[in-house]
Amino acid sequence: MNLFFLHMFVMGLISLILIRKHILLCLMSLEFIVLSILMMMMIYCNCFDYSFYIYIFYMTFYVCEGVLGLSVLVHMIRYHGNDYLNSLFLW
Repeated sequence: MNLFFLHMFVMGLISLILIRKHILLCLMSLEFIVLSILMMMMIYCNCFDYSFYIYIFYMTFYVCEGVLGLSVLVHMIRYHGNDYLNSLFLW
């Protein structure tokens, strides 16, 4: 079962590295990576009878990361007109 979530993590990293055109696709692959890490953490806490407080703590940070990424996406669309990563580096 852990091999499945490790496979999810690696596929998320590969998609983050290979798909660099739109910021929305990068954000989706980052959320896929976060989801696999959270699932691995949940399995680890279940196997060793740990409390889930650290899980909720990390989930809070990951939600804040997602909101920050969406706010950057909205800012880019308002001021640049698109979500291409190439338009970020033009002045």
